[in-house]
Amino acid sequence: MNDLTVIIAAVVGFAITLFSGYFVIPYLRKLKFGQTILEEGPNWHKSKQGTPTMGGIMIILGFLVAVLFAIAYAFINKESALYIEFADRQKFITAVSGILMALCMGAMGFVDDYIKVVKKRNLGLTARQKTFLQLLIAALYLVALRVGGMTTTTMPFIGDINITSGFGLLFWPIALCFIYGFTNAVNLTDGIDGLASSVTLVVACGFMLASSYLNFVANNVLCCALAGACVGFVCWNAHPAKVFMGDTGSMFLGGLVVAVSFGINRPVLLIFAGIIYLFEALSDVIQVAYYKKTKKRIFKMAPLHHHFEMCGWSENKIVFVFSLVTLVGCLIAFVPIALNL
Repeated sequence: MNDLTVIIAAVVGFAITLFSGYFVIPYLRKLKFGQTILEEGPNWHKSKQGTPTMGGIMIILGFLVAVLFAIAYAFINKESALYIEFADRQKFITAVSGILMALCMGAMGFVDDYIKVVKKRNLGLTARQKTFLQLLIAALYLVALRVGGMTTTTMPFIGDINITSGFGLLFWPIALCFIYGFTNAVNLTDGIDGLASSVTLVVACGFMLASSYLNFVANNVLCCALAGACVGFVCWNAHPAKVFMGDTGSMFLGGLVVAVSFGINRPVLLIFAGIIYLFEALSDVIQVAYYKKTKKRIFKMAPLHHHFEMCGWSENKIVFVFSLVTLVGCLIAFVPIALNL
């Protein structure tokens, strides 16, 4: 890319998220928006009781300001690749609808956090309420993509598949489940200090590389803004965490990582880049299903990061290993792109 747009997005995302912590965290403490640790969690997590939550507001703020700065720069420097791409209706709608989808997911997470913290209902929104809202948001996002001109999806080693007729129509219900599943998987990953933000940082960098290689400029800007915001948040969220992102942050991140995978028209690659999200979700599903059938557990505790905690791994070790696995997954996801397959 021949301009500073992506650098601006990354730097501003980092700076705003980092420095907002000096104001947001004390304010959350003042409001007594502290995390309630559930009884079924690891015993040593009890020491985290009262740590400010809903810090995902910092990520959202950093991301949005970063994107706005990038857009402002694009309009000032009308030769920038981002400004030129504004003329591409499909890419423009895909980027905007992706941001809106992530914001709606984050808003739902905020309501969930508010009910938990202010209304003192530990479980927040009911499972049915969450499912309905998530599916509604996902469905509206897919409608926006179709209205924006999305007619194909690219499958590695197969090529473009028409999704407007025949068997291709199955893409839409599968995509609906895909968005719902991965958004919740990111939410499940947010269970120990720095994990969800670190893993998502690696995922954002992976899709940043893919977006740059495939020349999806707006999507690249979103990835850079997300990566910068994640780095800024890790500075506050690394063990021992001074703030938790809450569902406000994890649902926003979930919506956004899905959006950037659709942004390069290769959502299937998130299965590899987001392998940790997938393992976290599957471990939870397997644990619940197996316990209901046998009254025994496969994992010492689910989701997966808690299993490794129970095995004696430190939180920092889990974050490092899970981030490394994510990096490998991102590299695997990039192989068919690099080989033009």
